[in-house]
Amino acid sequence: MTDRGDVEDRKALVAGATSGLGRAIALQLAPDGADVVVHGRDATRGAETVAAIVAAGGRARFVGADIGDPADLQRLATAAGDVDILVNNAGFSLFGPTAEVEVDRFDAFFAANVRAPFFLVAALAPIMAARGRGSIVNVGSMVGQIGVSGTAAYGATKAAMSSMTRAWAAEFSPSDVRVNAVAPGPVYTDGSRPSARRHWATPRC
Repeated sequence: MTDRGDVEDRKALVAGATSGLGRAIALQLAPDGADVVVHGRDATRGAETVAAIVAAGGRARFVGADIGDPADLQRLATAAGDVDILVNNAGFSLFGPTAEVEVDRFDAFFAANVRAPFFLVAALAPIMAARGRGSIVNVGSMVGQIGVSGTAAYGATKAAMSSMTRAWAAEFSPSDVRVNAVAPGPVYTDGSRPSARRHWATPRC
């Protein structure tokens, strides 16, 4: 839960906001007064999320982008504009034996879960720092801190997220930009059903 005074009239970009945890975050920020930029890859789900926010009296718009594509990621940052709050939630979950993870899937996984948040922060945090305020929230995972069988690749991306968070906090906090990470345990969404988790990456956007 947020204090309305903390986010009222602030612009928030929620990356990966059209389903699951990201959608829940967007739906919470909007009633608390934020102007929400809803990011995702699926325009239909994006429109549904925006409609839900507007129906509740909030303000939102959708920006579609494939965060695994550097050019598309830059377009997202430009379209979002001068944001006060960045929630790095977009990415993939991949569960299964290490020997079954293919190289192209591994590379796509790190592109979405590590490279994308890195360059979103690179694009948006300096603007926050120049303004002297801002908040960045990185969505990690408990498996970035502890070993769980079948999560070697996923846990590695979330460990990287934790490391980047600490470095960004040191880099941007002198300019009054807060950088924090949350590390939730299992969150039940349509993409986290056991059959979807066993072998393939499931998008959270």
